[in-house]
Parts: sequence; structure tokens; C-alpha cells
Amino acid sequence: MKGIILAGGSGTRLYPITKVVSKQLLPVYNKPMIYYPLSMLMLSGIRDILIISTPQDISNYENLLGDGRGLGISIQYKIQKAPNGLAEAFVIGEDFIGNDDVCLILGDNIFYGKSIPKLLKKVSAQLSENKSSIIFGYSVNDPQRYGVVEFDEKFNVASIEEKPEIPKSNYAVVGLYFYKNEVVNLAKKIKPSKRGELEITSLNLEFLKQKKLEVNILDSVFWLDTGTHEALVEASNFIRTIENREDRQISCLEEIAYKYNYIDKEQLQSIIDSSHYNSDYLKKIINF
Repeated sequence: MKGIILAGGSGTRLYPITKVVSKQLLPVYNKPMIYYPLSMLMLSGIRDILIISTPQDISNYENLLGDGRGLGISIQYKIQKAPNGLAEAFVIGEDFIGNDDVCLILGDNIFYGKSIPKLLKKVSAQLSENKSSIIFGYSVNDPQRYGVVEFDEKFNVASIEEKPEIPKSNYAVVGLYFYKNEVVNLAKKIKPSKRGELEITSLNLEFLKQKKLEVNILDSVFWLDTGTHEALVEASNFIRTIENREDRQISCLEEIAYKYNYIDKEQLQSIIDSSHYNSDYLKKIINF
């Protein structure tokens, strides 16, 4: 399976800082925001990753993450010339995806929960074994703000609506999607919405028409918003509180790479020797 992080957008709600810095490069406590979605792909066992961003920001991601070799993964980069919608990621990434299934995660979505590694392993296996693509639902108090998913007792999707006035459920569709390979052809066929974008909801509706869409509910997982200054501060405080209380790092890419055997002990030691970032924490990991 391949993985795509969409790290575009103008981040207007976070002006003025996002006039000069991509939103997904802003710090959430002690890490750039993009570390969090990247960690989700790595925890899913995905090692071939494509980052899509704007023409002005793409080089900053390359400077930050390089080709991923130091983490035992492969990172490629492509440009989205204009904010033409989330579903355009599959058109841009067609050659990268090839014949594989693909996971798309939005660069500003942050998830936390001790059950996440087990959940992602289950979903990855589910995708390879079944014909259905998989989206995720998260219970919210204000579903009118989101794409809303309705589902039956077997978690088959019954309907999806974008920001409905009268929601059929209180489950929002989060920015994490596991798609079968046919997503590429479907993305090329959908038409732009009234606002001129290739909408992810339109794509999901195409899978729904074919009865090939399932939903997994995020019960014991936190989904953190980063869309406003207040939400960004709250997310940072949440991460800080968990890390300090539990004496562990959330979305530590080097730790994940080591524990998932993407890199060996010698490579992790080389990272520790060459960088002051997280060195004390990583020393604990290597000596555990």
C-alpha cells in the first residue's frame, strides 16, 4: 500500500503566520504538524509516501524530511498548483500509486490513542482482503460543520452528506481514508463542485453507489483540530500534557521507525549521535 499526505491549502484562519509558512509546518508542541500524519502512515506499515503541497512550500518539506531514507522509508514530493480539492491528490499521485491501494491523510489531522497501532493494522488487513474502501467516523457535538456519515449495524455506509442542516448522525468523516486502487480512475471521472473543487465527498459517494464503502468508528481515539489559533494552542497543550505525564513521545518518527524495524539499532544510534533533537528520549528507547 502507498500513502499520501496532502499538505496544501492556504490556512487563512491562521493568518498572518500562514502567509509565509505552510500550516502543516507549524509546530504542534515540539514537532512540525506534518510529523503527526506521517507517523500514522508509518504505523500503518506504509513505507512509500508521497507529500503533495503548494509550489511555494514543497521545498520546505523536502528540506525537513528529505527522501525519508534515514527513517527507513521513501518520501517523494509533488505539487498541487492550486487548491482544486482533496480528491485531486489521486490524480496528481496516479503514477506514484501505480497498481497499489492507497491511504490518504490530510496534513493537518492529528490523532492520538493507544489503540491506534492495532486499529491501523486491522484496517490495512481489511483493505487488502475486501473489495470495499474504508473511511473513519468520529462522534462530534456539531456535525453540521463536517461531512457526516450514516451507517448500518454492520458499519456499511448508508449515506454521506457535506455539512447538512439536519445531520442523520453525529459522526463526522475525518481526514483519513483507505482506498482501493480504483480510486484513481474514480477521481479522474468526478466533476468539480460548485466551488470548483474535486471534493472527497463526491469520491466517497461514488464508492457508496457501488456499495463498496465501509466506516470504522474511532471510539478510543482523540481527533484534534488545528484550524484556528485557539485550536492549535489547545492541540499543543494536549500533546504536552500527555508527553509530560506519561514520559513518552507522541509521533516520534525515529521511535516508530526503530520499533517497526524500518531501521536497526545501529541506524538509530547514528541518528542519536548526529542530532540533539530527542536524543535523551531515543537513548531510552535504544536501551530499553
